[in-house]
Amino acid sequence: MATNITYESKPWLKSYEKSVPESIKYEELCMPDYLEKSAKDFPDDTAMVFVGYKLTYRQFKDQVDRFATCLTDFGVKKGDAVAILLPNCIPCVVAYYAILKIGAIAVMNNPLYSDPELEHQFKDSGSKVLITIDALGNRMIDLRSKTKIKQIVYMGIGDFLNPIKRFLGKKLKKFPFADVKPAPDVYRWMDCIKKYQPNPPKVDLTFDDIAMYQYTGGTTGVSKGVILTHGNLSKQVQQINAWFPSFTRGKKTMLGALPYFHVFGLSCSMNLTVALGWNQILVPRPQPEPLLQAIREYKPTFTPLVPTMYIGMLNHPDLKKTDMSCIQGAFSGSAPLPVEVIQEFQKLTGAYISEGFGMTETCPVTHMNPFKGKQKVGSVGLPCSDTIARIVDLEDGVTDMPVGKPGELIVKGPQVMRGYKGMPEETANVLKDGWMYTGDIATMDEEGYFYIVDRKKDMIISGGYNVYPRDIDEAYYGNSKVQEACSIGIPDPKRGENVKLFIVLKEGETATAEEMIEYGKAHLAAYKLPAEVEFRKELPKSTVGKVLRKELRAEELKKRKS
Repeated sequence: MATNITYESKPWLKSYEKSVPESIKYEELCMPDYLEKSAKDFPDDTAMVFVGYKLTYRQFKDQVDRFATCLTDFGVKKGDAVAILLPNCIPCVVAYYAILKIGAIAVMNNPLYSDPELEHQFKDSGSKVLITIDALGNRMIDLRSKTKIKQIVYMGIGDFLNPIKRFLGKKLKKFPFADVKPAPDVYRWMDCIKKYQPNPPKVDLTFDDIAMYQYTGGTTGVSKGVILTHGNLSKQVQQINAWFPSFTRGKKTMLGALPYFHVFGLSCSMNLTVALGWNQILVPRPQPEPLLQAIREYKPTFTPLVPTMYIGMLNHPDLKKTDMSCIQGAFSGSAPLPVEVIQEFQKLTGAYISEGFGMTETCPVTHMNPFKGKQKVGSVGLPCSDTIARIVDLEDGVTDMPVGKPGELIVKGPQVMRGYKGMPEETANVLKDGWMYTGDIATMDEEGYFYIVDRKKDMIISGGYNVYPRDIDEAYYGNSKVQEACSIGIPDPKRGENVKLFIVLKEGETATAEEMIEYGKAHLAAYKLPAEVEFRKELPKSTVGKVLRKELRAEELKKRKS
């Protein structure tokens, strides 16, 4: 009977495209090795384009070697952590590969984070050097004294603009420009690239070496450092490439709009592109207008994006003057994609948006819909090569659920993290006998397609970003007027979800929603800010006094339906 189908029979294999393997014979190549290979095979092909500035693979490798030499001169050794705080830009990609090349550990950080959030990540990772943008330079110089960071290297977008574009960009305020105050051990990116020769030390890398600490939020409110190895990164790229056998090396263009400080963009855009020797169009501000402009100007072949980016483009007036037929493959993750968006995009491009699933702890991809095979709307697809997935009982976490019945999704594969840095208990909570417990409630159908139906955790996905309510609650508990605070996700047609904050004020205090939102601006990243604030005399609680977030969500849903 269908209900007896279990993960052990791997029902998803019968739904694989014929040329997709169940298992992969992995090449022992770390990501810097892939760059060496692409630079050798495609030296004069364009590797990156940023605000019109082009870099060939030969130049890309040269800059990586120069900056790797620079980092070595700074005292960075194998196993040391180096932080990157940048949008998608040439220095972001170059610095990342230079860090990995000398065996150091890359720590990608979100430029939208507040100083307290960044301070925690810098300190927890033990980062010794920071690469950032001039607009954040002065803030980071002030923050440096609270961390182990010694040297700061900063880039400016103006460094990559021709004189006319630089003048107009500054005058029209099209690009951010900022003067960084003089300070010890603070250097300009371009000065470092010019000063150092491309002679970095030879460092032996293995798949077991740590490549990254990738920070993710947590329901405890403490950001956790996900330990990803060189094996995780390389095998993930090889898994993605195996899933799309038509992805041949060279002569294709990727729209690099997914933020590279997030592992989705890092693996599925940046690393995949370098491994295949493609060109990546770096979009530092992935809003509808610059996305459509990049498509018109560079005609990308592939567009991995999040739902808000697709929705934004389809609703922008510039869509009418944009020929989308260049796109051969479109991919989406991080949040459910409305079927109307998939259908409309397919009409414009002829390309179907393939949905997938993953998490920071899995580097991130575990599931994908077949590229040219059977795609199911609403499904995150099939487990990719060498990946096993199960739906287990929510209570015991062990018993496999029948087909179509919901349970917690757990996965096992070579892309699963080693653990959380310095957090053995947190690691043990999610990694059990090699299985990664995702915290997502899902179902599997008879053909092995998986569907995410709910979230076990309280995570809010807003504009493609993971937002953890506890982070918001904790920030507002720091307000002297607030007695209690609880945040939830509310539906939003463009962003997927927005944040709504419920507040109980201390007796005798008064406040407005506007005041509370302004308070949040000083303590939270912009995408975590509440869109709505509701004041209450009390919040629903359990018998032990725990605020019942689930009840607030249920109340809000009922109110919106009525």
